[in-house]
Amino acid sequence: MSRGSVRTAVAYNRLIERELVVLARGGDEHAFREIMARHNRRLFRIARSIIRDDTEAEDVLQESYTRAFSAFGGYRGDATLFTWLTAIVINEARGRLRRRRATVNLDQIEIAQRSGAEIVMFPAQFAMSNPEEEFARSEMRRFLEHAIDALPEPFRLVFILREVEGCSVQETAATLGLNQETVKTRAFRARKLLRKELDQKLSSAISEAYPFLGPRCARLTENVLNRLNACFGWHADTDPAGSVISK
Repeated sequence: MSRGSVRTAVAYNRLIERELVVLARGGDEHAFREIMARHNRRLFRIARSIIRDDTEAEDVLQESYTRAFSAFGGYRGDATLFTWLTAIVINEARGRLRRRRATVNLDQIEIAQRSGAEIVMFPAQFAMSNPEEEFARSEMRRFLEHAIDALPEPFRLVFILREVEGCSVQETAATLGLNQETVKTRAFRARKLLRKELDQKLSSAISEAYPFLGPRCARLTENVLNRLNACFGWHADTDPAGSVISK
């Protein structure tokens, strides 16, 4: 039983999409697991870009998978499985959104500008050497996610696929049912709006740059006091007001 499970896991990991679909239609649990493993991150990000809430985006994804797998006979293979699943996720997320508020009217916000796009630079992946750097990176990620959340939904969807997931213009157009020129226009507009949002937020955060707090500040203070004690043979302490008292 155990050996068979290992062979199955390796085999499913290597199957092409068409083979997985055939097995999934037959009710094969391993095929369903492999399909979800391949698509979870992208589909979660798409749901999250619409619903703007991590917990509800996960609920959207679960409901979408349930609906899709319950009606797998409806998938004919005309589009990729990712495109088919994306349409279901978008419909589910937008349906929930409509129950909360009116959807954004794209005609009122989209401006067809096709040149001079500004590039938004994202922080590169790098190894964390201490908790302070990890915290800074976490804060930057949260900062960017909030800025992306502020984009109108149609632009967020295109931005997530093009800039975050790295999809091509052609793939993004096929996934969202748009023409390629619309994808390019929305991608440009998303970068423009994101740049404006980031500029506004960054301008108010400049004064907080280069913090020197917490463990680093305490460590430096202790090092200085230890040197004073070694040089002058006295112990330094602080009174409640923070003044140094020599003894």
